[in-house]
Amino acid sequence: MPHSDRSIASRMWSVVKVVWTISIIMLATIVGAAIGWNTHGIAGAFALGFVGFVAGVFLSSPQFLLQILS
Repeated sequence: MPHSDRSIASRMWSVVKVVWTISIIMLATIVGAAIGWNTHGIAGAFALGFVGFVAGVFLSSPQFLLQILS
């Protein structure tokens, strides 16, 4: 078995970061699409779904968000 430089904690932290990123992006996209669907129909669902996706990308990385705000 080859020796691995990464510890179990490091691997778990990587998995947590990936799950966090995917869940935040999905949640923001779903919320945007739902609001768009309720207010403007299918075109609003696509438009606000995309806006939610972009917002989710920004919200998924706290360092990036804080850098933009400061």
